[in-house]
Amino acid sequence: MIDAFALDPRLSTETVPVGDLALSSVLLMDDARFPWLILVPRRAGLSELTDLTSEDAAALMEETRVAVGVMQALAQPDKVNVGALGNVVPQLHVHVIGRFLSDPAWPHPVWGVGSRNPYPPHARIQMVERLGALFGAA
Repeated sequence: MIDAFALDPRLSTETVPVGDLALSSVLLMDDARFPWLILVPRRAGLSELTDLTSEDAAALMEETRVAVGVMQALAQPDKVNVGALGNVVPQLHVHVIGRFLSDPAWPHPVWGVGSRNPYPPHARIQMVERLGALFGAA
């Protein structure tokens, strides 16, 4: 029997689902300080990029490229950071974070800076709707 894909509980507790691309689920990090997307390939047991097939690796790169474009359209950041770390959550996932010269972590990484500031419910709904429209147009 093949293991079914399941989202790591640590990702699901701090994110909001945006939708699915061909390979990846798109999540919004529930932290209003930073516009922050996470792409999670819907394949069981992945930890490293090398765990992907060549086809899935190409698809993830294309979906990451699209997510960067969506982030640029969404927030017009000074820089978009992209990374797949996995030090805390070993499940393969890719962060796409809009960064600003004025953000509280600039120029350093966002991890470990201050406390997460969840979106107010109405703003979270609006953000997910806007992201859905931007991904739909990409």
